[in-house]
Amino acid sequence: MKKKIILVYLLLMLSCFCTSCVQISVTNPSDTKSEKSDDVNTELFVPEAVTSENWFDSVPEYRGTPYIEVNNDIPFFSATDKQNREAFEIYSDLDALGRCQVAYANICEEIMPTEDREGSLNSVTPTGWHQNQYNGKWIYNRCHLIGYQLAGENANEKNLITGTRYFNVEGMLPFENTVADYIDDNPSNHVLYRVTPVYKEENDLVAYGVLMEAWSVEDNGYGCQFCVFVYNVQQGIEIDYATGENCEVTQDLSNVDSSQNKTGDTYILNTNSKKFHKEDCSSGKRIGDKNKSIYTGQRDELISQDYTPAECCNP
Repeated sequence: MKKKIILVYLLLMLSCFCTSCVQISVTNPSDTKSEKSDDVNTELFVPEAVTSENWFDSVPEYRGTPYIEVNNDIPFFSATDKQNREAFEIYSDLDALGRCQVAYANICEEIMPTEDREGSLNSVTPTGWHQNQYNGKWIYNRCHLIGYQLAGENANEKNLITGTRYFNVEGMLPFENTVADYIDDNPSNHVLYRVTPVYKEENDLVAYGVLMEAWSVEDNGYGCQFCVFVYNVQQGIEIDYATGENCEVTQDLSNVDSSQNKTGDTYILNTNSKKFHKEDCSSGKRIGDKNKSIYTGQRDELISQDYTPAECCNP
């Protein structure tokens, strides 16, 4: 009889132990990174240095340049994530105000589109969308957090924010191009890539800007690395970030120095993509040394050599 009681007791203990193991097991995030998922808790992938406000304390007010380096241009990815060679895309759920949050991906050929973007983005109305036209140009774009050329996402409401033309073209696009060019040159590699919208005040509907981070995995950041804050501003336009309302101001807020207005005939060439950039173009400066060439001469001569102007700076 005692032996039966002991046997039952041992079986009960074993059952409890197995049940506990099931309850405390946690799926490794890397197991789901190869799939697009709306259910993954993105906060698992955002280190405290990014979610806290300490890094933003060092960001000055806009002073005429579209972005500023953060943390000495070193991204905040964890050491573990920097070793991840699996493709994934994560788009956070919209918050209580309907605003986009962190978008995170491991960019590689596997998730990059093979065709040009088609279809309208008009089905998505991001928060703070108060569109106006100034000098014949619309102030706002529906801006992808992770650009279409990197992940093929189009009208995804979790990936589109209200952003100015300047923010989209002068601010974000050069860095998106840097990542795309790196993958084009290194088709077997991955770039860890994260874009975090920053809302300056708690209930702002329009982001004051975004933190953009990138890290090329296979070469330990040597080929592609940045950590920048891009300002969501438009020169000569005042934006109410709480609502998205905007108006023209009499005084240009850009304070752009004379070097930014400099024109000339010195260009930065990408000998691989056959694109050419202005001398002061941030995207041009980030071209890898093996594909970079400096050209001084006539613009028409470059075009005659089958080079085309880069969209990011339209030299």
